[in-house]
Amino acid sequence: MKAVVYNRYGPPEVLKLKTVDRPMPGNKEVLIKVHAVEVTKADCELRSFRFPVKWFSWPLRLAMGIRRPRRPVLGGYFAGEVVDMGKDVSGYAKGEYIFGCAKLRMGAYAEYMCLPDHYTMVPLPHNMSFAQAAAVLLGGLNALHFLTKAKIQPGERVLINGAGGSIGIAAVQIAKDQGAEVTVVDHNSKEKMLRSIGAGHFIDYENADFTRGGQKYDVILSMVAGSSYSGIINTLRSNGRYLMANPRLSDMFRAMITTFFTDKSVTFAFAPEKRKELLKLKEMIEAGRLTSVLDKIYCLDQIVEAHHRVEKELRIGSVVLSPTGIDTNL
Repeated sequence: MKAVVYNRYGPPEVLKLKTVDRPMPGNKEVLIKVHAVEVTKADCELRSFRFPVKWFSWPLRLAMGIRRPRRPVLGGYFAGEVVDMGKDVSGYAKGEYIFGCAKLRMGAYAEYMCLPDHYTMVPLPHNMSFAQAAAVLLGGLNALHFLTKAKIQPGERVLINGAGGSIGIAAVQIAKDQGAEVTVVDHNSKEKMLRSIGAGHFIDYENADFTRGGQKYDVILSMVAGSSYSGIINTLRSNGRYLMANPRLSDMFRAMITTFFTDKSVTFAFAPEKRKELLKLKEMIEAGRLTSVLDKIYCLDQIVEAHHRVEKELRIGSVVLSPTGIDTNL
């Protein structure tokens, strides 16, 4: 089978398309034919081993490989087809279309992959293609996680900083669905897309600092590492909630102080990406309350171009690989 492999950390050019052995499922594993996988910013960071938040890089390097990657095939958020399974697997059927998460096991930059049957995988939404479903996973699960914790009330003002990425795109739609008035912050190239999915107000970060604009918000979700902690806290209304998706270690300590000693709260816990949350996401998709935004779909042999597009923030929506060629003409 064909797979994108990397054997050293570095720029997108370290990714190579190779022929490797097709995996065989263990007793409790599912063999999946991968039809689509999102190319995420996290993939780019793992490939280069450069992270905007430094505190977890050494523990992660111990887990993923100190000198070179232990798992040479990236790709964690996929949609595909069950083609085989181990003798002890239940709950899946051959030919069933599914979407889900490979966690740090990864492996979806390939025509086939094996995953344990207890991983977060559920049937594909009936109203999405493989590419659309792969594109909604990372953003949808994380946005749902954070905004559920925020307990948004109808009419509240929500600001999403870094709204043009995978998490932000889903967060705009979920916040709007919950009745919020949504303000977004990103590059002006993404304004049209963000307004089309429900953003009511747009701030171009190159021309304005939202923490100095005088507006106050009930909830602020920020994906931007290095955002001013004090600036954001001061931009919250009384009883406001700050949701940090890329927290620095110093901000975690400040978050505990803010939560315990003021009327504002700060959340930075990462999404657990459980099956229950994915089923909720699927329900929202099938009800027409959440969709994905596709920027571009690439074949496996275009992986270097795909990583450059994501890493340089050129995308307007999600970038997806299609190992089978399905969905490439959407």
